Amino acid sequence: MDSIIQGIAIYALPVIFAITMHEAAHGYVAKHFGDNTAGAAGRISLNPVRHVDMIGTIAVPLTLFILSKVTIGAGLLFGWAKPVPVNFNNLRQPKRDMLWVALAGPAANFFMALCWAMVMKLGLLMQDSSFAVPMILMGKAGVNINIILMVLNLLPLPPLDGGRMMVSLLPGRLGYYFAKIEPYGFMILLVLLFSGILGAVILPMITTINLMLVWLFDLYI
Repeated sequence: MDSIIQGIAIYALPVIFAITMHEAAHGYVAKHFGDNTAGAAGRISLNPVRHVDMIGTIAVPLTLFILSKVTIGAGLLFGWAKPVPVNFNNLRQPKRDMLWVALAGPAANFFMALCWAMVMKLGLLMQDSSFAVPMILMGKAGVNINIILMVLNLLPLPPLDGGRMMVSLLPGRLGYYFAKIEPYGFMILLVLLFSGILGAVILPMITTINLMLVWLFDLYI
């Protein structure tokens, strides 16, 4: 039980901020390119409350984390926030600008992974401080969560960000037909997850980016 409570304490902030920054970034870039739908809804905000989905942001991740800790001894996390509303028709050049709006979320996660890597590095440099261990553990959690979210969202599958990027990049009619996959995207993602294909695809990328940050910030423990 103590390890579960400790795990929740370590992962809570990184998870909330990873999701919050991801969604706020979409809204901010959409506004930059002409669509203020998210701004009008109060969603261009770093206030987590505006983005939290009680089921996807709290109930599902918390339940999955506790159950995986109890059954396999490893804390697994999966969740989502309320999607930021974007009216792509309001963008100055909808097809082109969709690419940047979609890319904003994963880019925000990569930026946060760098920030959490710096937190981890500071913890390693403050070995005699009582804050060192919490900073190292929370920094490591933040790096892992944000890299996973970034890589997962870059998969070319609507409604993931990578899918919207593909719609933007594909020629008109082909992009139109590809976008029609969106209603089935979540089901396809679940099939890929439980078949093991998803892990086989994204784990090498996650490991590579993690190793890159370890090397860049000299995070060897």
